[in-house]
Amino acid sequence: MEPGEFRSTLGHFASGVVVVTAIHSGRPTGFTCQSFFSLSLDPPLVAVAPGKSSTSWPKVAEAGSFCINILATDQEPLARTFANSGADKFAGVGWSPAPWSAPGGPPRLHGALAWVDCTVETIHDAGDHYLAVGRVVGLETGVGHPLLFYRGGFGGFES
Repeated sequence: MEPGEFRSTLGHFASGVVVVTAIHSGRPTGFTCQSFFSLSLDPPLVAVAPGKSSTSWPKVAEAGSFCINILATDQEPLARTFANSGADKFAGVGWSPAPWSAPGGPPRLHGALAWVDCTVETIHDAGDHYLAVGRVVGLETGVGHPLLFYRGGFGGFES
């Protein structure tokens, strides 16, 4: 099967968009991810699938804790910023430490639709990605509608 056909076909599945954040060596780090899902209620677990080429993921993994920031419709520019490598992704971005972690917890991005604070549970090899399981230690919801990714582009959902 052709990689382009695989990507195009699976692009017909709409997904939410999150920014995964952490504090590494005293500095915030993060990346945009559309591969995020709830894994277990008991214990509470979620999973993300960062690409092996990500330069931010190793920092998040080493930090040992991370925050899943579920983006709202108006946060497409934030999703694009955190999808880039090398830039100061946090320049001009409002955030505060997640309140459920020890002092200096992972960044909670202001205006997100929801926040899920996690500790790294396990990391599995998964082709050209990793499957990272996080144990949920705290969560909270904001206000708004979700940012979606569908067929290579961003969009929204209004209920």
